[in-house]
Amino acid sequence: MKTVSRVLNDEPNVQPQMRERVMAAVAELNYRPNVYARSLARSRSYLLGLLYYASSAAFVAGVQRGATGRCRELGYHLVVESLEDGAVDVEPQLNHMISALRPDGMILAPPVCDNPQVLRTLAAAHMPCVLISPGSAGPALARVSMDDFRAAQEMTSYLIGLGHRRIGFISGDPAQAATPRRLAGYRAALSVHGLTEDPTLVVEGDFRFRSGLEGCDRLLALPVPPTAIFASNDDMAMGAVVAAQRRGLSVPADLSVAGFDDSQWASLVWPQLTTVRQPLAEMAVAAVDLLVSRTSKPVPAALPGAGAGAGGEATGLPVDAAEPVLPHALVQRGSTAPPRR
Repeated sequence: MKTVSRVLNDEPNVQPQMRERVMAAVAELNYRPNVYARSLARSRSYLLGLLYYASSAAFVAGVQRGATGRCRELGYHLVVESLEDGAVDVEPQLNHMISALRPDGMILAPPVCDNPQVLRTLAAAHMPCVLISPGSAGPALARVSMDDFRAAQEMTSYLIGLGHRRIGFISGDPAQAATPRRLAGYRAALSVHGLTEDPTLVVEGDFRFRSGLEGCDRLLALPVPPTAIFASNDDMAMGAVVAAQRRGLSVPADLSVAGFDDSQWASLVWPQLTTVRQPLAEMAVAAVDLLVSRTSKPVPAALPGAGAGAGGEATGLPVDAAEPVLPHALVQRGSTAPPRR
């Protein structure tokens, strides 16, 4: 029985042949471990939490899909909790969740991963955390991310390579860390290709469909409108496509539109959206793996506003021990083309 237990708990010091025999018997008997019994025996709940604020439903869906699948593979369950960014009752919400469920760790999606109140509350509870695409000034916790700057630079360079010289840019929520990175990538590409930035071609959005529609309207109302628009996420890019079509413009013949994320809707709309494939599910899988394999030692790190003796230590993996940057990809579809001559 001890050997069976070691195999089911994925412990070392088991001969490969014995492991195969045990797993074959498990499959034949259709055995499923009792999570409650495991948690009592090992002082773990086998629950992981995912905290998010739904600024983009497509982003959250991608992260949740990856985290749920990986948790299932590892014998864990995922508890998903929506927090309103900036709400005054964030601390009691989190404390209630922790005391009721006692999760083994938390995954924080943006912009929750940069919320000082959330970080302080979890630090005070000594809760291990992994942050997805946080800002550069975050605490010393494990994090997974992608290179937003390089991805935006590559997409802008792609549009320039098609022949576009007036490229509009719809930025995201200024409170989110990805927003300035993507804007900087857009500007860097213009500079590399010898194009002077026109400030009127940059409008602010908030990662929602309506802000893309309104931003596109503003850009197309300019005396000399852009021939291409790069939106900071797919939701806003789809809003831009609708705005162009309302004006009787054809995408991409009259206006090229590109997005960011490669959400499930990007290939379902018409024309299908050229976009940056952000590794949402892969980042969530990496976050789950980091939590499951985490160390138990707290990592001293002063959090914003947390003083000594007030729970101001971060718990989790040091940044230099776990900070994977996952690869992105440029996906070329039907919403972009060379400009009319």
